[in-house]
Amino acid sequence: MVTALSRTGRRAFQAALAALVVLGLALWWLLAMNADPTPRGRLTLATGVPTGVYARYGELLKQDLAHDLPDVDLRLARSEGSIDNMRQLVSGRAQFAIATADAVATYQIRGEAGADRLRACARLYDDYVQLVVPKKSAVRSTKDLRGLRVGVGTDDSGVQLITRRLLEAAGLDFNEDIEPVRVGIDRMPKLLEQHKLDAFFWSGGLPTMAVQRLAQRFPVRLVQLGDLSPALHRQGERTRYYRAAVMPADAYPAAQDGQAVKTIAVANLLVTTDREDAVMTQGITRTVIDSRDWIGRQVHAAQKVDLRTAVFTDPLALHEGARRYYLSQKP
Repeated sequence: MVTALSRTGRRAFQAALAALVVLGLALWWLLAMNADPTPRGRLTLATGVPTGVYARYGELLKQDLAHDLPDVDLRLARSEGSIDNMRQLVSGRAQFAIATADAVATYQIRGEAGADRLRACARLYDDYVQLVVPKKSAVRSTKDLRGLRVGVGTDDSGVQLITRRLLEAAGLDFNEDIEPVRVGIDRMPKLLEQHKLDAFFWSGGLPTMAVQRLAQRFPVRLVQLGDLSPALHRQGERTRYYRAAVMPADAYPAAQDGQAVKTIAVANLLVTTDREDAVMTQGITRTVIDSRDWIGRQVHAAQKVDLRTAVFTDPLALHEGARRYYLSQKP
């Protein structure tokens, strides 16, 4: 009888213990569900040069985030462009950055440090490649740049990356057939106006403020790039992120004389790393999508940010936090 009672007591004790464990887990789950999910902390967003679309987009996004995520202190960091932005990300100097899809792919192909840690939050808007020359210039295609002084973007910029490929498609050698001037959009317009450049390439959203202001004070013209599309895509895998596009006639009215201009476009991505907190990334992604209309009134390119296309972030996988946001938006 004593043995039987002992067994009964042990079973009762074990049942009670199991019930307590279950109750504890239930309480933990309820507390977790009711915990404050609001992201907080200090972040840095790497953008670009001061007069480019990246920088202006970052300024406006910062304003919107201050409203949506008041406990997040977002700092903006200027950069030389897409490649520089990714280096800032993987080094920890920035937690989020904007970069073109072709630059991200090139960073991966080169096997640069931390390439395997890059993740995407959203596809943003497209950059349009713009070849700008004085209005009276004899340049009518990229081939005509032979022997001229050409602004090509800084060494760590997406502009120079695509410029090199466009020149190759035109049968020109970057170092031998032109005089490459390695400066960014913050300097190229002034140099063209001062006749220290004969032309410059830029890749950015439409319209880019620096090009728009130049066209309003100095007679310039946009050169078509549409004839390079077939040769560009013959370069293989590295150029699959480019698509043929058309700059509408009203992109730069003073520079286009009412004419649309054929060119090349490439998508921009909002990029982070797998180290970034999922709750923070989900909040950032939500604001990026929700702020489209407000930012788009001041940066027209941002009007292209769309929930339906934002998930197409090739060549990067979505960050877990961004994935959670998109799943939450399904009806």
